[in-house]
Amino acid sequence: MISRAAGVHGRFAWGLAVAAIALGLLLPHVLYIGLATDVVIWAMFAAAFDLLLGYTGLLSFGHAMFFGGASYVAGLLILRAHWSFFPAVFVAVLAATVIAALVGAVAIRRQGIYFAMITLAFGQMLYFIANQMGDWTGGQDGLQNVPRPALIGGIRLDNDDLLYYITLALAVLTVSFILRVVNSPFGRVLSAIRENEQRATGLGYRTNGYKLVAFVLSAALAGLAGALFVIAHRFTSLDTLDWHTSGEVVIMTVLGGMGTVFGPLFGAPFYLIINDRLSTLTTSPGLVLGIIFIIVVSVFRRGMIGELMSAMRPKKQTAPAAATS
Repeated sequence: MISRAAGVHGRFAWGLAVAAIALGLLLPHVLYIGLATDVVIWAMFAAAFDLLLGYTGLLSFGHAMFFGGASYVAGLLILRAHWSFFPAVFVAVLAATVIAALVGAVAIRRQGIYFAMITLAFGQMLYFIANQMGDWTGGQDGLQNVPRPALIGGIRLDNDDLLYYITLALAVLTVSFILRVVNSPFGRVLSAIRENEQRATGLGYRTNGYKLVAFVLSAALAGLAGALFVIAHRFTSLDTLDWHTSGEVVIMTVLGGMGTVFGPLFGAPFYLIINDRLSTLTTSPGLVLGIIFIIVVSVFRRGMIGELMSAMRPKKQTAPAAATS
């Protein structure tokens, strides 16, 4: 019975993967291309964040520093140094990785709200630095008129459809990598840390080292999303570094379901599409979105996809009570 239930759960996970890819292929035909690209970028960002929150149990309120920081690095390299797509994106991801290693070395020594506040403090520090370095970053105006870089052989990404499918392909690779991580022995240790860090330490695992690696991996993938953001929009601004951006990715992850990988892939489009539609229907989209968020979280306590996956998990079998004479 258990193996059969596990098989059903595995097939359900594969079904979610197929549904996510199908949704990605369908989006440009039902949404305008700019919103469709944003959905994929933010879904990638949310999946990267879920690796930290859902699988390691660490809530970061400063993840915008990696998303926005990478967008500034990529934008500067493309605008000022005229770098092509892959080198600019690679260096932007590398920059996010280095920042994460430095921040993580301090932050992972704390837990709970203290970890969250430390990441928030570092994020706001980077926001302040970007604002002060106006000659490089554009200050309050941000980086404007960032040209689309060359891809390969001089091919430029001026075609929005081409950029969308490249972004979608990178998102699929990102999610595949995250799935590989969480289903590896390393990922199982992360889950053990999330459930009971003291017990994991007692078993001999150096939990701080595992948390640091998870933090850096999550930040690097968030940086990839940020680099794609500036290329797609042709600009980046201080908003990408602001704590509100970190808050939005938390909402997307919670809506879809933490610790599921697939949850954020559906939570991001739900949030962005609802927000886009509300902006045309009401002058207070934030208020209505907040009410919707409260209702969804109240009904789906594990998130929309989280509740579905929980229902498909194998049920624990209890041994029948011994017969009494």
